[in-house]
Parts: sequence; C-alpha cells; structure tokens
Amino acid sequence: MLGSTHGSLTTDSRRARVVACEERTSPVVHGRPAGAGELDVSGRPLYAGVPDLDRFFRPESVAVVGASDTEGRPSTGITRQLLSWAERMGARLYPVHPTRPSVFGLPCAASVSDLPEQIDLAVLLVSDPLPVIEELTTAKVKFAVSFASGFAETGEPGAAAQARLAAAVERSGIRLLGPNTNLNAFERFRDDLDGPAIALITQSGHQGRPVFALQELGVRLSHWAPTGNEADLETADFISYFAERPEVGAIACYIEGLKDGRSFLLAADRAARRGVPVVAIKVGRTETGARTATSHTGKLTGADDVVDAAMRQFGIIRVDGLDELQDTATLLARARAPRADGVVVYSISGGTGAHVADLAAEAGLRLPLLSEARQAELHQWIPPYLSVANPVDNGGHPVGDWRGRKIIDSILDDPEVGVLICPVTGPFPPLSDKLVQDLVDAAEHTDKLVCVVWGSPVGTEAAYRETLLGSSRVATFRTVTNCLTAVRAHLDHHRFADGYRSPFDEAPRTPSPSFRKARALMRPGEQLSEHAAKQLLRAYGIRVPREQLVTSAAAAVRAAGLVGYPVVMKASGARIAHKTELGLVKIGLTSASQVRDAYRELTDIARYEGIALDGVLVCQMVERGVEMVVGIGHDRLFGPTVTVGLGGVLVEVLRDAAVRVPPFGEEQARAMLLELRGRPLLDGVRGRPPADVDALVEVVLRVQRMALELGDEIAELDINPLMVLPRGQGAVALDALAVCR
Repeated sequence: MLGSTHGSLTTDSRRARVVACEERTSPVVHGRPAGAGELDVSGRPLYAGVPDLDRFFRPESVAVVGASDTEGRPSTGITRQLLSWAERMGARLYPVHPTRPSVFGLPCAASVSDLPEQIDLAVLLVSDPLPVIEELTTAKVKFAVSFASGFAETGEPGAAAQARLAAAVERSGIRLLGPNTNLNAFERFRDDLDGPAIALITQSGHQGRPVFALQELGVRLSHWAPTGNEADLETADFISYFAERPEVGAIACYIEGLKDGRSFLLAADRAARRGVPVVAIKVGRTETGARTATSHTGKLTGADDVVDAAMRQFGIIRVDGLDELQDTATLLARARAPRADGVVVYSISGGTGAHVADLAAEAGLRLPLLSEARQAELHQWIPPYLSVANPVDNGGHPVGDWRGRKIIDSILDDPEVGVLICPVTGPFPPLSDKLVQDLVDAAEHTDKLVCVVWGSPVGTEAAYRETLLGSSRVATFRTVTNCLTAVRAHLDHHRFADGYRSPFDEAPRTPSPSFRKARALMRPGEQLSEHAAKQLLRAYGIRVPREQLVTSAAAAVRAAGLVGYPVVMKASGARIAHKTELGLVKIGLTSASQVRDAYRELTDIARYEGIALDGVLVCQMVERGVEMVVGIGHDRLFGPTVTVGLGGVLVEVLRDAAVRVPPFGEEQARAMLLELRGRPLLDGVRGRPPADVDALVEVVLRVQRMALELGDEIAELDINPLMVLPRGQGAVALDALAVCR
C-alpha cells in the first residue's frame, strides 16, 4: 500500500516541516486557536497556520516579469489585463523584461532587483519560472504567480520539474500560486454589491465561471483563488485565509485533487470553528473522473469514500454540479441562522405542492403538520375543501388580493416553521406578480427563510428579474432539486456548527502506555499471526476470547480444559489471511478426542498447503452476538483511517461500512454506526436482544487511538469478526489480522 503524504516522514522531519510552515505565515495571524504549532501524538500538526494573503489579493506593488506589448502575443493580453487590475487596486505596476525599454509606455526594468521598491507580487509570464525564483528571493518578493504549464499535469517528467520548483520555492520563503494557473485572481469584481460574499477556490478556472457570474444576479463575490497545480499555495491555505475574512459568508470550491489531506482537514477545522460554511465539488467519484482529474492537475484524488467521509466529518458540504455549487453557496452565504428546522411547502396548486413536498421529504427535510388552530386560521382565507396541513394549497385566487399576504404571514408565524418554500411553476400574471411581491415583502419582515422556485424556462419576466432577484432576503432558485439541496445544506450546516467540537483539541499529544507495549510487537514489513495480532489488541484494552497457543495435541487438550468447553481451534501463522476457506478453523469442539483430532487435521492441512504455523489456538467459543468488523486502513492523502461495518464471512460481499479519518470523538464514532444499512441489527431484530453499542463504540475509539499512535507502522488492521454481545456484556474480538509497514 502507498503511504500518505506524511507516511514516510519521521517525527523530527515533521517538526521541521511544521516550523517551516509557521515561519511562512504572517506573525500576526487571524484568530489562530490557542496552542497553534502543537503536534499530535504522531508528530502531525494540530492546528492550521493562516498565511497572510492580504498582500497577494491587494498588493501595493506588482512586477510583471516577461511583460509584453507586442500585439498577438498571449503575454500582451495578460499584461494589459494586469495593468487594468493594478489601476483598480491602486497598486504600482512595474513591467520587467531584459530586452525591452518600455511596455505600454511604462519604463521596463531588466530584472526585479532593478526596481525602486520591494515588490509584493510578481506575475511570471515566462515558460520556466524556476530560474526566476532565485532572483525574486534576492529581491525579497512576497508572492509570485506562475501561469506556465507542462508540469505535474503532463506526467512523470512534468511532476519532477514541479518538484524542483516546489523545493526552490520552499527554500526561498516566497509564496507561489501555480504553476498552471490563470488570471482569475485578477478579474473585475463588482464593488456595488452588499452583504456577505462568496470566496471562490478553483483548480480549473473555467469551472469557476458560473459562480463568478452570480454577480450578475446580485450575489457578491470577494475573492477568486485559481490554485492550479499547487506547487506551494494550495486549497487549504485559501480556505484557512477566507475563513478569517469578515466579509466572507461562504467558501465555494471546485477541487480536482488534494495536495495534502491533513492540511485540508486542518483548514476545514478552522472554517468549522469560525462557523464559515464550505461548499465543494470534489472530482473523482468515479474511476474516470479520478483519472481525468489527475491528468489535469497532477494531484492524488484519494479513495472517494474516504474523501467523502472526511468532508462530512468536518462539515464540508459536498455537491456534484456547478449549478448546485452556485445555489448552495449563495444560500449559505446570505441566509440567517434558522429559527426552526420545519419546512412548509406553499403553492397555488395541489399537484405542485404534493410533488414538491414528496421531494422535500425524500431529501430528508422535516415537513411538520400545522396545528389545527393554524389550519383553522388559514381557512379564513383559503377554501375549506383545500388542504392546509402541509403542503398548503391556496387554490390560486387568494394570492390576487389582500389574502395572499395574510396567508404567508400566518405560515411564517408558526413556531414549527423555519423555512417556507413556494414553487412557481410558470408565470401567470398578474397573480404570479402579486404572489412574489407578497413573498418579498413578507421576507423583509421575518427572520425566517423564504425560498421561491421560479420554474419558468424563460427567466426574463419582471417578477423574476426585478422583484425576486432584487430582493436580498428571498432565496430564489430555478429548480426544485437545487432548492431542496441548498435548504438541506443550510439546516445541516447550522446544526453541525452549533454543536461543533474540534477533534484536534482533544487529540492525544503524548503516547499512551499501550503504545510502548504494542510497538514491541510490531514486525516491519510482515503480517502478524492471529495470536500476535490479538496481543496487539490486548495492549490497547480490546477484549479477546480466553485462548492458548499450543504446539501439540496433548497441550491442546490441556488448554481446552483450562479455556472451557466448547472450544474453537484455529491454525495460527503469520501468512494466513483466510483460515475458513482453507479449512483451518474448527468450531464447537466438546471433547478431548475432538480436540486431538482437530489438532492433527489442522496441522496436516497446513503442512499440505505449505503454510508455516507458530501453533494452534485453542479459543473460548463466543456465541450470540452481532458480527462486526473494525479496522485500520491507510489512505494516500489522509493517512490512517478507521472503518467499522457489518462483519463475518460476508463482509466483502455486503460492503456495508463507514470510515473516518482520525482524530475523531465519540459523537463521530456513533455517527459511523448510523450510516450502516445494517444498523438495525444492533438494535435487535426477530427477538434478538439489543447489542452492546456502547462497547462497540469504545472499540472503535480504541482502534482510533491505535491508528493515531501506530499509523506509520501499521498498514492494515482487521478485527473480523468483532462479536458485539447483548447490551451490557461487551464486545469480543474473535479474529484479527495485522500487517506492519
């Protein structure tokens, strides 16, 4: 298995890396948690440093290296755009070119070191930025941008070139955006829009265009970071920075691959601490998407189930389409915190209301029935034969007069209601004009969320373009699906943020006594026998059956008497992965003669199969429980992972499992169980008693501690089956497999 980004680093080298990271951030950082710079038990950083990117986004001095004014050259168009951008920013721009006396009428310096002041930002319009880095270092330039392509996105030779560039930048102290980036950071942002803004991060500039275009609908954008190949500055740096910006209401990301999983989680943790929502598209759900993303930006995409779990773990809202990214980020940036999680669907058509209510319930939204008193009040204005329980059907006519506003206010006045969704399937003036005006007016006088789905395919109607888009209080959508996705994300985000406790605050800083015992059992590069793997579990306080390892039939009989009949006998060896399939397990043995025969049969099979044994295990037989699997894996991006799922012989067939990236707490361990399709088995089915879920959670947390402390030394651990006994009786690891790194 491949190691994570951190996997091959020693503790000392990790510490050096963290110190280097801290030195490259501003000495005055934005709200860094107390103890920033601390390391966890495995030597990884516990908190994200926040790079001071103020001078990148708003520099006072800019050098354009390779500037040109020769028409027809790509660098000329870029130089022209940068001149316009610098003028808007109030920045002084200096063209730099070794052979040109001037560019667009500005005197041209031969090198950055010849410029009259220290440069905040150098834009490199050269095909190979590496030779320029040393010059920028000497001139003490703070930031650089490289548009050059031909690096990691092109394959191994390009990846090697990018590695050389990254090493040079690391030595220099300069912060570099790119290579293989573009001009998106230097776009013209509207400065006439108010309210919380969306900050945008993309690895493909074209994929950010729909979000940038939201400005034309009145949605404010504050920044755009096109990260490209991320030789230095990465998505995580910008998430950390944007999370501290007071004007940012939400962060929207288009991610093709992550440079470093740990950095990404630390940045997500910082945003979660601040309550800033992060909405992300992450390419790589399918093998085709993952392969294409790698060819584009040269990043590791990671196993998608791990990426998905890590995002949920830290509150990142993952969406699939650019339209969902637009709508969800907009709602999260602009909507106030919900007063309640109840959703009411209000329409002029019973069919429309029923359809949208169906979709809302399927999306996981709660649609409370309105009280009888509330329904009676609504029937003052709505005919009695129409349903007003939820969805609310007004029949059409009441929206055309004074009754329309009364109905909306009454619904919003209900304490169970936090969100009102009104689908308008198509324009029907003048009723639709009056309806949306009433909704806009009501939204101005409530602290609850009012959403309108304008279903017309035209989109040029005044009710939409002027009334709805002219309101900063009404959330307007073009599709029901996007509306429900955004509302669900809005409610989930605030529920998550209200109860968020950073797992990094409680992550262990020093090794446990278990670590020293367990480490003595490790055998680098080898698979442990079941007996040795169970000793590893014992070291971490995980219960295993009574058992003895024996090397003779007579010893097996004595062991069975001590363990207590009935017993299970299993061959134990370092290279046995699937004992059941090989016939190397015997269960339900109740006599000395059965034990002697089983010993001879097990050793004969092992000899025939050429399997080396360290002995035969005589084990207590444990019955009547739910078979689960708990284990440790290793992800290329995130490092050690912990998995829990349904176990036993069908584990690979059912594939019903949940995964998390350490560190995490008890709440996340319990959330893992709720994700399992087979979760009802733990509650007791067909007369079986409920299982000891608390004991199962405790095992998951102990395995997580093992992953944190031994993550660089253990490649794989499977406890399968972990027999979860009836409530109050605990859980027992019946079998275990461990592979050392």
